[in-house]
Amino acid sequence: MEKYECIPCGYVYDPELGDETVAVPAGTPFEDLPDDWVCPVCGVGKDQFEPVA
Repeated sequence: MEKYECIPCGYVYDPELGDETVAVPAGTPFEDLPDDWVCPVCGVGKDQFEPVA
């Protein structure tokens, strides 16, 4: 599963870890995050993320 980085702040969403701040379980691909999910660091939407090379 691919990691995604927040362009504004550099937070990296790692699907192997999920997002414990909003109870997204480990193993959740970025594409499967809810549409209203936001960066837990700076609060921007999914459209501000890009795949990590």
